Amino acid sequence: MAFDDLKAEIALLLNQMENQPEDRHELYLQIREKLNEMRAFNLPLPDDLVRVEKELEAEFRAEDRAAKKN
Repeated sequence: MAFDDLKAEIALLLNQMENQPEDRHELYLQIREKLNEMRAFNLPLPDDLVRVEKELEAEFRAEDRAAKKN
């Protein structure tokens, strides 16, 4: 997949995340998948997208820990 295609898909994913926050788990998985594709092709990773991935992952871990306490 061409780098421009990946960038367009990432932009679409970010737009979806803003418009559909209730689907953040699915968007997280899609963002992670796209970043992994970029890693596989040794493409540069957008810093902001990597940050979003890490923030969502940390948020999900915190939710999981809170759910286990209850």
